[in-house]
This record gives sequence, structure tokens and C-alpha cells, in this order.
Amino acid sequence: MIGILIVTHGPLGDDLIDALAHVLGSKPKSIEALDVSSRAEPGDIQTAITRRMQALDTGKGVLVLTDIYGATPSNCVCRALAPGHAAGVTGVNLPMLLKVMTYRKLPLGQLAAMAAAGGQEGISIISQDMCDAATGH
Repeated sequence: MIGILIVTHGPLGDDLIDALAHVLGSKPKSIEALDVSSRAEPGDIQTAITRRMQALDTGKGVLVLTDIYGATPSNCVCRALAPGHAAGVTGVNLPMLLKVMTYRKLPLGQLAAMAAAGGQEGISIISQDMCDAATGH
């Protein structure tokens, strides 16, 4: 099983895992969050990412999800990625996590692509038709 590490600003990663567990009924295995404090040193973040990735990797690799490309969490993830062993995707959201859980047995590269697609597909402008369909009106 591919390990999942969520690296985000503040408590967002833990909150996403809590929301995922709520939707699924329980917390999935081999998923962790690393919540980055605004006072954390990049070197310490890098070390923590590497350690968590090693702990989550059971031989199938680790998918690392971050919140914002170009920010400290994603920059530190970029330094830790190893082709074939770890892949990274930015823009983590709950639809992305649900897609990852659904397709978690895919090879790492394909799972990363599914994560990106799930995150993008989960973003919509709520229209009146959508509201009518959701509420039965």
C-alpha cells in the first residue's frame, strides 16, 4: 500500500485527515500529516518530512500532498522527493484525498495523477441546478 503524507501550513493536514475519517467512517492506514508551524526552520521541516516518508514507505512508495506550491511545505517536499519512491501533488483538498483512497493500489505515478484529477474535479461553482439536485427541489 502506498503511504500518504500530507504536509501543510498549520493544522490543515490533521484537519483533512479528520474530515476524511469522518466521511469514510474510520481513519485509513498509513496516512499522516505534518503540520508546519510558521516558526519552524526549513531544515527541521525537511528532516521531519524525510523521517515520516521513510516510516510510511512499505516498498510501494509515498505520495506527499501539500497545500500551496512554492511555499515552505512544498519547497521542503521538493527536496525530499525521490523518483520511483515518492511523488508530490500540491493543492490538497478533501476530494483529492477521497480519490487517493479510492485508487490507492495504483502505481505511485498513476496515483499522483489521480490525486491531481480528483482535486481539480472537486472544485465547482455551485449553481442553482446543483442546489436543486442536492435538495430535491
